[in-house]
Amino acid sequence: MSIQPVQAFEPPYVMAVFSNVRTPDESGYPETNARMNELVAENPGFLGYESARTPGGLGITVAYFRDHESLGVWREDMEHQAAMKQGRAHWYESYTLHVATVERSHGFARND
Repeated sequence: MSIQPVQAFEPPYVMAVFSNVRTPDESGYPETNARMNELVAENPGFLGYESARTPGGLGITVAYFRDHESLGVWREDMEHQAAMKQGRAHWYESYTLHVATVERSHGFARND
């Protein structure tokens, strides 16, 4: 399987950029993260996500949604709310969330 960015979608759509620095506490994080990935994929307006972590520990996840309503459904999901509470209590030293409407989008893929 090759690594690919999330495809370009027809704008407008919404992106949520979650930048974070984690604590050393890993207890329950991998399982919760896997569950959140399953859960968000059930949202009909969810388009995909990209995530990376620098060697220094900065993590960035960009999630794409068809509209603000779809993102709102995700934000208000009760399991997601519980995971966010756990994150603030145990897994994150700090984080920032940026939400924006994408006005332009295009992509490129080399055909080898």
